Amino acid sequence: MEQLDENAQIAEILKGGVDLHVHPGPSPFPRRLTMVQAAVDAAEAGFRAIVVKSHHHSMVTDALAVDAAIGGFPLPVFSGIPLNSVTGGLNPDAVDLALSLGGKAVWFPTISAKKHACLHEELNFPDPAIKLRSPGLVPVLGEDGKLLPAAMEILEIILEKEAILMTGHSDAAVVDRLIDAARGLGIERIVVNHPNFVVGADLETCRRWAQAGVTMEHSLCMYDPSSHLYQAEIPTLLAYLEACGPSQTILGSDLGQAGNPSPIESYRYILSVLLRAGVSPEVLHQISALNGQRLLGV
Repeated sequence: MEQLDENAQIAEILKGGVDLHVHPGPSPFPRRLTMVQAAVDAAEAGFRAIVVKSHHHSMVTDALAVDAAIGGFPLPVFSGIPLNSVTGGLNPDAVDLALSLGGKAVWFPTISAKKHACLHEELNFPDPAIKLRSPGLVPVLGEDGKLLPAAMEILEIILEKEAILMTGHSDAAVVDRLIDAARGLGIERIVVNHPNFVVGADLETCRRWAQAGVTMEHSLCMYDPSSHLYQAEIPTLLAYLEACGPSQTILGSDLGQAGNPSPIESYRYILSVLLRAGVSPEVLHQISALNGQRLLGV
C-alpha cells in the first residue's frame, strides 16, 4: 500500500473487512447496538460482511427478518448457531435448520462449556438484563475422550453445508480433539475463538493448529483498554501472530456489549497500535479482511 497518513492507511486496510464476531441485540445480555447499527457502521467503514452472534440463540432468523423489514442490509449480515444448553446443546436438528436457512457458522459450546463455567466470574461477562436459568454444561467429549456421536453428526452437517466450525469456549485439550475430528472429516473452515482467552491455548499449541490449516481468531475486546473485557497487551497478540502467521490469523471484534467500544471503533484503535508496532498494512489487511473473506466465501 502506498504511503498514507495513519487514518488513511487504516481506512484502506479496512476496505473489504470481515468481522466474524459481532454481538448486537437482541440478546439477554445488554448490547450497545442493534444488528442494523452494526451493519451500517461496518458498511460505512467499507467492510465486505459481518457475522452476528448471540450466546443464547441462533440469530439466523433475526437477520433474515430484519433484512426483509428494512429492505436489505447495507452489506451482507450472516449468523449461525451456538451449541449451548439454551439452544439444545449438541442439537443436529437445530444446526441443520440454521445452516439450511443461510447460517454460516456453528459455535461449539461457549457459556455452556465447562472451561467457561469454571472461569465465568473472572471473565467480566455482563449480567443478563432478564432473569435466566443458569446455563447447563454441554460436554463435547465422552468418558472415553472421543467426540460424542451428536458432535460428530454436527461436524458432518458443517462439512456438508460448507459452514465455519467455531471452536467456542472449551479448554484447549477439548478443542484439540474437536480439531482432529473435524480435520479427519475434511472440514477446512475451522476457527479457534480467542485462543488465549478462556481456551488457554499456548503459542506452541496454536502454532501446531495453524500448521494444520486452522485459523486463530483474536478478539479486539481483549486488547482494547476501553473494553471491560480488556486483559492482554499488544505484545501478546504480536507473539501469536508471529507463531501462527498472517495466513492463519484473523481479527474479530467480539464487541457490541453495552459500555464497550463499538466494533469499528476498536478496529481503528487496534490497527493503529499494530501499525505503530511495525505490522505492515498488507498483513493487517490480510488478517482484517482477506482471511475473513476466504472463510466466509464472500
